[in-house]
Amino acid sequence: MKTIGVIAAACPVAPPGAQQYADQLTGYVLWGVIILFFVGVAVGIGAMVAGRVFSMPHASKAGVVSIVMVFVSAAAYMVVPSMLAAMTGSGCVQ
Repeated sequence: MKTIGVIAAACPVAPPGAQQYADQLTGYVLWGVIILFFVGVAVGIGAMVAGRVFSMPHASKAGVVSIVMVFVSAAAYMVVPSMLAAMTGSGCVQ
């Protein structure tokens, strides 16, 4: 009976010197998303105020919905990355 050898895990690694730029790009994306959260809240508040001032109830409702969606997105922003990390593990393939 033949024994099958153990296959070593293949783990993805960034090329030398590339990790610095990957981290920098990731930081830009993360800060951009945070800024978009603030912009979304400002637009939602603006829609609510404009809806009240100009007697447009649909605009006010859209403003409330947009603010709620920004907070739901912010919660997902905190939860989803850890869920993905738990599902993918270390990223090594055996």
